[in-house]
Amino acid sequence: MQFPDSPTDPLAQLYLEDTDRKLPDRIDVRMRYVFFKTIARGGKCLIQGCKDLHLSRTICYKSLHREIADDPIEQQRFLREARVTAMLQHPNTVPVYELGRDNRGHLYFTMKLVHGYTMRELLNPQYRDRYDLVQLIGVVIQVGRALEYSHAHGVIHRDIKPENILVGPFGEVLLLDWGLAKVWNREGRSTEPLVGKGTEDPIDELSITQHGKLQGTVAFMSPEQVERSPEIDGRTDLYSLGVILYEILCGELPAKGTTADQVIDKILHSSPERPSTVTRRRVPRQLEELTMDCLQKDPERRIQSAAELVRDLQQDWTERSVEATRPQPD
Repeated sequence: MQFPDSPTDPLAQLYLEDTDRKLPDRIDVRMRYVFFKTIARGGKCLIQGCKDLHLSRTICYKSLHREIADDPIEQQRFLREARVTAMLQHPNTVPVYELGRDNRGHLYFTMKLVHGYTMRELLNPQYRDRYDLVQLIGVVIQVGRALEYSHAHGVIHRDIKPENILVGPFGEVLLLDWGLAKVWNREGRSTEPLVGKGTEDPIDELSITQHGKLQGTVAFMSPEQVERSPEIDGRTDLYSLGVILYEILCGELPAKGTTADQVIDKILHSSPERPSTVTRRRVPRQLEELTMDCLQKDPERRIQSAAELVRDLQQDWTERSVEATRPQPD
């Protein structure tokens, strides 16, 4: 699957001078990474591109912001994210190259640098018509495969949203940002790190009127995630993937509101309208049914596994569509 107008890496050309450069007899790890350039700046972490002089390649370098880099809780969260990302070795996850400390003793880890578009960009109304439904469902299928793999290894993502799905220039799909991943110990218990200085837990901030990023993040949470259920499992990720399917089909979110509190209330207490009732597009009947099954508030009534969802999405859903029922303009 090749997406049109995908960017290419300008540093991808290989040259003999790079492949045959001698490795120093004594390696100074503090001089390995150079030419840093900021890619993204989050609430807790800084993501940069840089040159790995040992392997002559451009990579992704992730670190905590300096103001929280010495906070033990944030260090614990960061280590968990790095190791979960590294241990989930799958075609739809990002390869991790190294975990270490810089010359200040601050943690960092390096990953494959992938150029591309996030699914949020693909769903932007300005560009939505450039990608057909088959392409977008193909992206969801690959995310489902990543979840099938992670769930089989006892890891749930808990932050499935279009911003965390990257589509590369060759159609590769990567599920990013495992910073909220939930794992269990050998006795079957899971302990959450305490709140650190740089935390951005949306649920902790619901008493404040919120817009924008926070509101959008909350909209992808399952009811059990909102309620902090101790019984949460992989089906919470399937609910979030159902929200993405819903947005693909009709261009809207199933739970909307002007504040995070309103969005939460709809997630917990209101049933979303069927996609075919809120769009002028033709909606494949099978995709609509699958989407609504993912959005069941009771996890027992939801699609039960990522493997099941992937299998159903791979069926031929192109023939039968639900006629759009939204009133047409005069």
